[in-house]
Amino acid sequence: MRKAYESTPSGRKSTAQFNSVNYPHKKLNKGKAILVGLGLASISLVSAVVGAFLAVTVSDVPPLKQAELSQEEQQVFSGTDMVAANLNLPELKRPVNILLLGIKVVRSDLENKGIPFEKQNVGYDHLVNSFHGLSDSMLLLRFDPEKEKVSVLSIPRDTRVNIEGYGVRKINHANDYGGPALTAKVASELLGGVKIDRYVRVNVQGVEKLIDALGGVTVDVPKDMKYNDFSQHLYIDLKKGVQHLDGDKALQFLRFRYDEYGDISRVQRQQMLMRSAVEQTLKPATIVKIPQILSVIQSHLDTNLTVRELMALSNFASKTDRSNINMMMLPGDFNDPNERVSYWLPNDSKIHNLMTQYFELPKNDADYAKLANDRYATLEGVSHINTPRIKISVQDSTNSQEALQSSLDMLREAGYRQVSASQNWQEPLARTRIIAQSGDHEAAAEVKSILGLGEVVVESTGVLNSDVTIQLGRDWKKQLNQSVSNEQ
Repeated sequence: MRKAYESTPSGRKSTAQFNSVNYPHKKLNKGKAILVGLGLASISLVSAVVGAFLAVTVSDVPPLKQAELSQEEQQVFSGTDMVAANLNLPELKRPVNILLLGIKVVRSDLENKGIPFEKQNVGYDHLVNSFHGLSDSMLLLRFDPEKEKVSVLSIPRDTRVNIEGYGVRKINHANDYGGPALTAKVASELLGGVKIDRYVRVNVQGVEKLIDALGGVTVDVPKDMKYNDFSQHLYIDLKKGVQHLDGDKALQFLRFRYDEYGDISRVQRQQMLMRSAVEQTLKPATIVKIPQILSVIQSHLDTNLTVRELMALSNFASKTDRSNINMMMLPGDFNDPNERVSYWLPNDSKIHNLMTQYFELPKNDADYAKLANDRYATLEGVSHINTPRIKISVQDSTNSQEALQSSLDMLREAGYRQVSASQNWQEPLARTRIIAQSGDHEAAAEVKSILGLGEVVVESTGVLNSDVTIQLGRDWKKQLNQSVSNEQ
């Protein structure tokens, strides 16, 4: 049994997109579980809107910064101006990379460090509004006004890294050891030297209030979720299916502890909920809730973004199309389950590929050529597709074995060599979704061209070991029926 996924004890197999690979179950420590990612991307967008509100209503509001950084720590982040002069709403003048950290701190964390805090006599290890702790979620967010895109990279908190002065550790320790500056430095090294311009830290206590302020989020819960942890007063009881979650239920969705893949499953759920939260945030009706959202951000947010920068992000976000929001997960794999500590092991070559494609990391010509040769190698006799070696998993939402088999046959006839059926998607889809699970938009677009329909999305919510996951919708079944009718 795994010992390192200390945040979520493993139990029964998860359904839908989480159980297609028979990885060993992980035993996780009850006392350290929570994923606060539910909308960290949307938090940044909401913050931007709030920045505009602040600038209009208050004349001398300081930046929403609570941490004191030394001069050396400040140099970790880009000090260059990212906002273009504009008499109206400020605009981003260049791409910006923002590191987003979700922080969970409990009473015992601060007591052990001798850090003063406001104690509550509640009889259990309660949450504290502080930033002196482990980061339970980590995202690198890129706003690119030149390409009109937002790219989000989820970094699992158990990712194995070398932290200067501390040795090999999980990346979530970096904030505890050295705050946002050390975390940014470690993340940049992990990602091949990508520059990080700003940071945002959010305490978990503000997440529930934020979701409530947004009016809740609609999410497809993949399975029944029931769990009680009396030591933390954590009570989870969610039913399978599409439903609208308020702040409390959204946290239940993200704090659920019985997943086959531990933190990786929670990263997938984070992206599912994040997509919904971003869409909710971009609705015009959200603007009228700014005063409520503002109270959450002021007390639970630490960032070195200025008000003008927040306003510029808001201006950019309002123009970003849903299809131009790409969400990925750091490529890697579990280490040997027999090892004393369990890590998520980064895959350097795949990370390099993602960084060059979505975060504009300068390409190393020799390394990139090797990657390209491996990726685009065409098997003998196959000339009509460029990516025959990618792994494709197909999930059917139409409850039709014929529809599923026809898609498998078509992909194999086209020349794809690693195509397999996975467990059916639990909710009927009107439109087929083609998920670039590994971040390879070109490969997903090529699959779409073979199928002749579908919507391409860049997310990590598909089958874990796939490059592309296809979730068949009613449009595929309709096309199949029309084809049969024409043949007759």
